[in-house]
Amino acid sequence: MRAAVLRDGRMVYRDDVPEPVPGPGQVLVGVKACGICGSDLHFAAHGDEVVEMTAQVSAGAGGMAVDLNSDVFMGHEFSAEVLEAGPDTDTHPPGTPVTSLPLLLSAGGVEPIVYSNSTIGGYAERMLLSAPLLMPIPNGLDLKHAALTEPMAVGLHAVNKSNIQPGETALVLGCGPIGIAIVASLRARGVENIVAADFSPKRRELATAMGAHQTVDAAQGSPFDTVKPAVVFEAVGVPGIIDDVLRRARPGTRLVVAGVCMQPDTVHPFFAIAKEINVQFVLAYNPEEFGDSLRALAEGEIDVTPLITGEVGLEGVGQAFDDLADPERHCKILVTP
Repeated sequence: MRAAVLRDGRMVYRDDVPEPVPGPGQVLVGVKACGICGSDLHFAAHGDEVVEMTAQVSAGAGGMAVDLNSDVFMGHEFSAEVLEAGPDTDTHPPGTPVTSLPLLLSAGGVEPIVYSNSTIGGYAERMLLSAPLLMPIPNGLDLKHAALTEPMAVGLHAVNKSNIQPGETALVLGCGPIGIAIVASLRARGVENIVAADFSPKRRELATAMGAHQTVDAAQGSPFDTVKPAVVFEAVGVPGIIDDVLRRARPGTRLVVAGVCMQPDTVHPFFAIAKEINVQFVLAYNPEEFGDSLRALAEGEIDVTPLITGEVGLEGVGQAFDDLADPERHCKILVTP
């Protein structure tokens, strides 16, 4: 079987991957589309650091058992088609278009479909999914759009955690895929004043297309000079951003941290204390939010067409990883096996 795998920090093409065989409760699916996530790019560049830090968080629970000296399967933003059910498995008939939470249930436990030496992800022709977690793709939704259910759920989760109300002003710092997903969810919720800030003109244009009412060029000064947000969404993920928000935000601001910063950072708690700023860190989504994200796409509440800026086959995944480093060229590249 054909797949793209991570090897020595680079995505490489293989045509000799053993065919996955579904066990009880599992389903073999044919991958139709899989989005390249920023976390995949980060893992390719800093996999050893991700594995080490995840192991610290998961101490006592086994950590992330990934051997970077062997090929690593990735791809967790996918849509697929049911091909075959495993033994004693009642599921949707062959040909049903589906997506799923990126988890595989087996006799050995729960395997996240994120980074693995054994569990195949969406950068492959076929993969295994768990029958109880399958979600049929409704309303004839384009399967390329359905593949973005997962990243849009990340934005929805951040917005839900903020408890923002329609009349409050939202400031989104960073207009990469996470920031754009937050903008789209804010607009779908009916927030009346959404401001997005980024250095990239292309990403600011994309933020406008996805629902931002105003954009700010971060190179021209702090957005706090002209915007007084009730809620700030940090979607940059580099050191110094959180502390800058604490310094500049008005009293009572709610700060939602969605950007994943892997480096040590320094903050001055005094600023947050003096202004009683609420800081909420967020990660991923829950199953209900994943389903809500799929419904929003299928019912036309969110149109992800502007996000898809490229498409490659399995042979082109390595080059796509390189191309995504330029924010002026791409936002989301889909792999279509």
